[in-house]
Amino acid sequence: MVRPGPPLSGSVRVSGAKNSVLKLLGATLLAEGTHLLRNVPRIADVETMCDLLVSMGVEVERQGDTLHVHRPADIVPEAPYELVERMRASIVVLGPLLARVGAARVSLPGGDDFGTRPVDDHLSGLERLGATFELAHGVIDGRVDRLLGNRVLLEVPSHTATDTLVMAAVLAKGTTVIENAAREPEVADLAAFLNRMGARVVGAGSSTIVVEGVDELTPVEHEVIPDRVEAATFLAAVGIAGGEITVAGARPDHMDMLMAKLGEMGMRISPTMDGLWASAPGRLRSADVSTLPYPGVATDYLPLLVAMLAVADGVGIVTENLYGANRFTYVAELSRMGADVRVQGHHAVVRGVARLSAAPVKAPDLRAGAALVLAGLRAEGETVVTDGFHLERGYEELAAKLTSLGADVTHQR
Repeated sequence: MVRPGPPLSGSVRVSGAKNSVLKLLGATLLAEGTHLLRNVPRIADVETMCDLLVSMGVEVERQGDTLHVHRPADIVPEAPYELVERMRASIVVLGPLLARVGAARVSLPGGDDFGTRPVDDHLSGLERLGATFELAHGVIDGRVDRLLGNRVLLEVPSHTATDTLVMAAVLAKGTTVIENAAREPEVADLAAFLNRMGARVVGAGSSTIVVEGVDELTPVEHEVIPDRVEAATFLAAVGIAGGEITVAGARPDHMDMLMAKLGEMGMRISPTMDGLWASAPGRLRSADVSTLPYPGVATDYLPLLVAMLAVADGVGIVTENLYGANRFTYVAELSRMGADVRVQGHHAVVRGVARLSAAPVKAPDLRAGAALVLAGLRAEGETVVTDGFHLERGYEELAAKLTSLGADVTHQR
């Protein structure tokens, strides 16, 4: 439940990045022994990935924000449907299993429902490295004697496909060059983890990644980078509710384009010694927004920005270049709250209103659910957001963190 309140104030710390730790957990399959991952958020997607590793024979123990992941000598190279269907990121185990075991049986993934995200780029890339696949009854069955380095050109700079191919290539024989690679900070975080393990990965964070295969990797300790989407959520919160906050742990160098866009809308944002300071001194101005692969405005930011534009002064045109109209499923829920949003294909025209009106709404996916909670900060009355399990997939104690900033948000489990 969300009620409007005073402008936000105070400091909040972001957790470790969901989109990094899931791939790091997959990478632990590459080396026998015990890995330590620090700054790991307590979210449902992490628990699902841990359950997936446990189903393969891996031992996982949590102590605070640290995971101890013990990868035994022998594992079961199979990812069952009942776990994979909860989360699309589960597909990343495909690369490590083929690289380390030479076999992988992985169910086709599930996750947020905003259009198909095919795994063809994963499979075609792995085929370039020598793997063969059979697809039947919703299961990918992969085999290889040993992966061989090769040039792989991705059709689109897919984050997950890039991660999958890097993890496969580190134990391949020879050199792999991945072109049109994703440039996200989480890709660089994975490469840093792999390099600590003894891999030779160069260029992560750029559009060309070169991987020189090695024969063996060893387990290591690693601290997960901060979650830039969670940081963006708190920036959007103060943009909607007004006020002045500090987002501790946020990495401004991971959010350049978003910060520029928020500045265009009238927010004031400055780096601090340990994060970001942000202020919204009044009602924001509308702006046009287009999603693009990193370093452009991320598609995960878009629902948050649409919620901000819904109460901004003026008209903003929003363009979803990655997933099209399927990414706008939450607009109907915002409209129930009085937002004036018209979707036309992969564009949305958002005419800002001074205030929204509280209503019962349903979260269709993770980031849209967060956007609906934030919209409630500027809605007269009590907004009830149902299907909150989506939020638990990617946010650690979102309601409590917003409450610490002065928001009136209650999470009923």
